[in-house]
Amino acid sequence: MWISKFKKNSSIFIGIIIIALICLCINVCSEQKVLALTDTDSEVKSYVENIFSIKSKAILTQDLDCLEHIYATDTKLGQWAYEYEEKKVKYINNWAQKQGVKFTDITPKILITKCKVKKDKASFFVLCDTEYKYIYLNEPQLVNNSRIGTSHSLQLTNKDGKWIIAKEWYTDPFADSLSLENIKADDIKQYITSQQARDLSNINERRKNAMEYAEKYCGLSTIEEHEFKYNKKYKNFNCEGGDCANFASQVLHEGGKFKKNSAWNYEKGNATAPWVNAGKFTYYMLNSGRASVISTGNYEKVYKASYKLLPGDFVAYEKKGDITHVSVVTGVDSKGYSLVTCHNTDRNNVPWDLGWSDKKMKFWLIRVNY
Repeated sequence: MWISKFKKNSSIFIGIIIIALICLCINVCSEQKVLALTDTDSEVKSYVENIFSIKSKAILTQDLDCLEHIYATDTKLGQWAYEYEEKKVKYINNWAQKQGVKFTDITPKILITKCKVKKDKASFFVLCDTEYKYIYLNEPQLVNNSRIGTSHSLQLTNKDGKWIIAKEWYTDPFADSLSLENIKADDIKQYITSQQARDLSNINERRKNAMEYAEKYCGLSTIEEHEFKYNKKYKNFNCEGGDCANFASQVLHEGGKFKKNSAWNYEKGNATAPWVNAGKFTYYMLNSGRASVISTGNYEKVYKASYKLLPGDFVAYEKKGDITHVSVVTGVDSKGYSLVTCHNTDRNNVPWDLGWSDKKMKFWLIRVNY
């Protein structure tokens, strides 16, 4: 996304800021216990890890009744937070129903980058790499893995002897997620679950290299030395509106061996608009002949065509007439459903529509001509 998109959608930030107040509430009714928060590093880390574990468990159990017990539902901010989180949990499970899958495990791994603990207040900056495991209901022996990264600013307060979330802002990967109520979920599920695995072993070397680069530098790399990191050779444009097109450009240049030119270029921290802007990146690739359109339209129109996508291709996401995001295709799951990898928020082999399947979203499925 480009910075103007943030200005246009400033109201989204209010919802995102609110989200986290909710997430802690689940532990009252869960088997997990909230730890007493002290100023020792180990206990603080354990406490924060427990928060993220509780939030993940809520998605699996869909147990929302306990949320109100752990945060301030008597405040507008707290109530909004609860309502947003409820919508998020329902969305993920609605998506699973549409997909014909069941999430079997959701495991967060956190990195606390900054921590400040006082007597009755605590604040944290946290990076979280969450692994989502899911199975197709008609093929339960095959487990699929996807990973999503989030960046959190978390504030806790001690109220009546209990620590609760006072405020949280994070890059929510489901902020643009849609309502699935109006799509023909049963028809879609029947089609998806009837598909077979796809063999990608014969794709060309440039596509394979693009996959490898994306895996290495997506920020959620399974390569330990690269985890939570981007390629230092390139500037991180997240603070200037988004890094998704910058990352897609890197994948195509470094991995796919597409040569830079005067229109599409990055050098010493400076980049042309088609290198860093999602919309201009998409139009450049199409107008230059380096790519072509497989299909465009809403989800119901394009989901069957998505099976034509290959690693190294990309998906562009259009909202209100503007392409605001791009993701690179990096694999398929056990039913041949295309998986994507991207920046903002960081994703590693995530189903291409998860978090984007809003009924007002238009998808561009793009074949890259290697």
